[in-house]
Amino acid sequence: MHKLIMCAAAVAAVLAPASVRASTAKFFQTSTQADFLKGDVDNLSIDSHGQLTLGPATELVYETAAPFLWSMVAEPDGTLFIGTGNEGKVFRVDPQGKGSVFFDSTELEVHALALAPNGSVYVGTSPDGRIYKVDRNGHSTVFFDSEDKYIWALAIDGTGNVYAGTGDKGIVYKIAPDGKGEPFCRTNATHATALAFDRAGHLLVGTGMPGKVLRIDQQGKAFVLLDSPFQEIRALRFDDKGLLYAAALNARSGPSGAGVSTEDRGTERPAPEPARTPVPSVSAEITSISIVDVSGGAGGPGSTREDRRSPRGAVYRITLDGVWDELWESRDDSPYELTFDPGGALIIGTGNKGKLYRLEGEPLKPTLLARASAQQVTAFYRDPHGRLYYATANPGKLFRVAPQRAARGTYESEAHDAQMVATWGTITWHGTIPSGSRVEVFTRSGNTEIPDDTWSPWSAAYSNPEGSPITSPKARYLQWRTVLTGSGDGPVLTSVTAAYLQRNLRPQVRSITIYPPGIVFQKPFTTGEPELAGFDDQSTPDRKLAAAAMASQQSVTGSPTIGRRTYQKGLQTLVWKADDDNDDEMVFDVLYRREGETEWKTLRKALADFILVWDTTTVPNGTYFVKIVASDSPSNPLATALTGEMDSAAFDVDNSPPVIAISGVRTERGHTVIVFDVKDDHSPVKLVEFSEDGQRWRGVFPMDGIADSRAEHYELPIEGEMDPRGITLRATDSMNNISTAHVDPPRSRPQR
Repeated sequence: MHKLIMCAAAVAAVLAPASVRASTAKFFQTSTQADFLKGDVDNLSIDSHGQLTLGPATELVYETAAPFLWSMVAEPDGTLFIGTGNEGKVFRVDPQGKGSVFFDSTELEVHALALAPNGSVYVGTSPDGRIYKVDRNGHSTVFFDSEDKYIWALAIDGTGNVYAGTGDKGIVYKIAPDGKGEPFCRTNATHATALAFDRAGHLLVGTGMPGKVLRIDQQGKAFVLLDSPFQEIRALRFDDKGLLYAAALNARSGPSGAGVSTEDRGTERPAPEPARTPVPSVSAEITSISIVDVSGGAGGPGSTREDRRSPRGAVYRITLDGVWDELWESRDDSPYELTFDPGGALIIGTGNKGKLYRLEGEPLKPTLLARASAQQVTAFYRDPHGRLYYATANPGKLFRVAPQRAARGTYESEAHDAQMVATWGTITWHGTIPSGSRVEVFTRSGNTEIPDDTWSPWSAAYSNPEGSPITSPKARYLQWRTVLTGSGDGPVLTSVTAAYLQRNLRPQVRSITIYPPGIVFQKPFTTGEPELAGFDDQSTPDRKLAAAAMASQQSVTGSPTIGRRTYQKGLQTLVWKADDDNDDEMVFDVLYRREGETEWKTLRKALADFILVWDTTTVPNGTYFVKIVASDSPSNPLATALTGEMDSAAFDVDNSPPVIAISGVRTERGHTVIVFDVKDDHSPVKLVEFSEDGQRWRGVFPMDGIADSRAEHYELPIEGEMDPRGITLRATDSMNNISTAHVDPPRSRPQR
């Protein structure tokens, strides 16, 4: 990560001396559930504590040629009917895993299936919005034509009436067993996507665009139970206690090319506009910026940042009295289907990485139960023996999860990025390995973000969990794989850490800001007299009295160590930004020179801060430059430490006030005219004022009409005779230096 100068230094650990290497090792550590979830699992589970264990054994039951398995319903004997896309077929799979085409519709998708009391199957198709009734022999008739585009869900009440959730008008139809139907409820949504009946016989409807859960009474009156921030309610399921669970997701969560999924109908949330370069505002601050070509450079190691992505989906629980709470939310996975294990724990099937989660405990915590060899888990069925079946999309397959654990499981980490070609150190891991179990760790490396054929082959297995040297060749990216083998509870892996050493790179000074003269910033969280950030000399009495605070109490952008903005004459605030691609600790030398000079003089050495306040009363007036030299010497041996530097733009130092020279006072036509000149050796005259009582001041314009040069001529007319006390003149230059002069009234001529 790029390390700004106010960040703490990285943990130091020397791997091996080398003239071009940084002296501090860095580490790729995987130790939490969030860390492990970034990788790929096969027959492994990841619990909420970040423990990697052998997961339930999973076997392929039936593989179709269809890319999507959308819906599934079971007969009492365990025979499964599976609706598919994109050819609108329904497959029948017996308990032994033998399958065949049961029904081939003329539509593209079968998103809804329901089992009729007589054993026939209702098939809801899209995009022509028809429901077919198919008998046990596969003979079909059109049961109901909704004249809508999509049939998303089907449910049957106790008397055999069929309810159909449709789109794209969001109508729920009630259809009698003879096929005569009519609208039962208009949801005021685009799609009615999920249906379920509660114990009291009320119909529950999940909608899409927007994502709400409605309870419908016998008269078709809707009452909103949940108004989610998501765009679709994908599944509704009741547990044994009558509690309702709802899976909600956002747009574009569905499989690529799904054809008639609700999220393919323009429900995607608008993407944020690309960041635009801000237009700089005009100010008196001078900032010098270093332009660095980063197109092929090695950026700093990735930093931990707040994840600001919008959630892709969530699961809600709604109690019998309508109170709801959010049980699970993910920015990576979208929930497609819900079911329960024999113990009552909630199982969530997700996409687009085919993960199955189990929520259990109090409070509920997620465990990654398994990962399918497909992108989406779309439908569940649990047989009388407690075995869980799940259907998938991309590709369309049917799997079965066994109650026992797998004997062998594999995990592959994400490709860890060292940001530049790095030297690998050791790899260590921690866990529990019972007798008869084994944990093997392997590595490979490469220079592409996604591992491909150009990467090195997998290394031999590392044998020492306390630290085995990584044998993969130097590269930018490193990936590790572990294989867990055992029986029963088997091995448990809790963390893996890989060390690496970057080539030492030169620190970069990115910008230098010269604030207007006198602008300073108080240190925050101080007591007593105001302390100025970057200023280490507060001894003189006039420094302890801040002038009137400026109206805008701005802080230096990006600086958590600077407080309120204020003003003190004679001080010059310098602020710089710098970073180090190795995340090394830095110190700074500040040098200065006057215009026309070639030799740089040292102002401060080995500063750890990024701000300095310079007392410019210690140098002559003139035009100056400062140089900031950043060094990574605190993190490197002196022989290998590197520096980076930057010069500021020119700025003026002027602590001398302008001179007011009064050349005459004359009286003409009832007026008194004061003639004077204002000169400044270095800065333009900014303002001239006069006062007759020292309280009220009025401006005076020079004879040429504008005060903009270092010498200005003035003629100040006073109405009538001058006050006997005289008049005070006050001149201010552009650097806020002030001088005053007193003008006495002209002496009256003696009478003859």
